[in-house]
Amino acid sequence: MKKLGILAIALLAQVTFAQTNRFVYQVSSKSDASNKDEIKTENAYLDISAEKSMFYSENRIKRDSVMKANFQSGGARGFNRDQMESLRSNINYTIEKNKKDQKIVYKDRLGRDQYSYEEDRPLNWKILSETTKIGDYKVQKAETDFGGRKWTAWFTTDLPYQDGPYKFNGLPGLIVKAEDSTGDYSFDLMKNYKISDFPEMVTFGNVMKVKRTDYVKQQEKYKTDPASFMNNQRGGGGISAPMRIGGGGGNQNPADMRKRMEERVKEEAKQNSNPIELK
Repeated sequence: MKKLGILAIALLAQVTFAQTNRFVYQVSSKSDASNKDEIKTENAYLDISAEKSMFYSENRIKRDSVMKANFQSGGARGFNRDQMESLRSNINYTIEKNKKDQKIVYKDRLGRDQYSYEEDRPLNWKILSETTKIGDYKVQKAETDFGGRKWTAWFTTDLPYQDGPYKFNGLPGLIVKAEDSTGDYSFDLMKNYKISDFPEMVTFGNVMKVKRTDYVKQQEKYKTDPASFMNNQRGGGGISAPMRIGGGGGNQNPADMRKRMEERVKEEAKQNSNPIELK
């Protein structure tokens, strides 16, 4: 009986450890350099298991669901612009951290393809003695310089995780709050709960694995001339055929689509003229 009791406890611990925990962060940003009075807020998820963690936008999952349904219908439904507009996000990337090798992989979509790179800059934290309480957690202060910004983080050892939102990790606890020195970006833990597993991320186009510096170059090319960038992507073709868009149906010719796309990319560039990483 004693052995069975020990075995039951071990199995329970294994099941508990195998679960995925979701931490919901409120992300605030002043991403438009021309309008620092505008503060954008949205929720993002940090899902953590024993093997890895993933950080991504809540709207990403909702948007993927809409796009997947449209793709499965062969495009017959078309995209409802109002619906897609309501699901826009400043967090169009996903970040995956591998617990075993400590690698951080950043993924983002440029044009029709998804680009992926391994972060090559280590986070060097300075842990300070200052402590306080945020919500239910006792937290300790830490600072680092990353991506051209000076960051302050508050981490807790009340939870058995050494992780954080965005690319932040390497502290002896979970980051409850992180904010840059200018107040342009902040991440605040709101709640957490268990989920059965990581969600399935929809991937369209090719997956291009590149170095971080190459990704930055490709990103600038896309912002400068999105149509030419897409024409030069693997598979070619670019915008060459009418496509159903919007909830009301109808076709748009390639010239109209190109103009709309260029306007959209320019607007996105303006909205992200104060990015989270300045260098």
